[in-house]
Amino acid sequence: MNKALLSWLLVFFGVLIWSAIGPHDYPTWALEVAPAVIAFGILVYTRKRFPLTPLTYTLILVHCVILIVGGHYTYAKVPLGDYVSELLGWERNNYDKLGHLAQGFVPAIIAREISVRLQVFRSNAWMNVYVVGLCLGISAFYEMIEWWVALLSSDASDAFLGTQGYVWDTQSDMAMALLGAIAALLTLGRVQDRQIHALQN
Repeated sequence: MNKALLSWLLVFFGVLIWSAIGPHDYPTWALEVAPAVIAFGILVYTRKRFPLTPLTYTLILVHCVILIVGGHYTYAKVPLGDYVSELLGWERNNYDKLGHLAQGFVPAIIAREISVRLQVFRSNAWMNVYVVGLCLGISAFYEMIEWWVALLSSDASDAFLGTQGYVWDTQSDMAMALLGAIAALLTLGRVQDRQIHALQN
């Protein structure tokens, strides 16, 4: 096992175990942490068949940590979010917006890598349109999951939704995912291309 993989696993499981010790409540913790655990399973399954670039693995880990920390405290009560809100004079804890930014940023990098390596598109422009649209679709589907949870479980819904009384929370969540996807394509495309080239040679 190489050092990079060992470090990745130590961070992932270290944060996951920490988050499982005395979370805000276990139903919310399970809902928030589930995507990270599912992602881990997919990475294990695909590691030998379709290994990803170091950039993509690192960003997936960062996204998992954001999810797991949010699961421990609930997004509305993450101390880092409270600190930043006090510092900037915000009325709400905006840690959830970081999560939704990552919800666009990281899937964009994953989708872009798969598209480039499988040569799905002849045009970079069409690839970018596809990636951004896919990320918006993921964000919209996640908002629907939040809605379904709210309908099924009134106990866990408030903590899971984390709207904090903000009437435009759903729309702003999707806007953050859109911003994240566009930012990923604009800032990391060339870095990812170099790593893809190194991985294939």
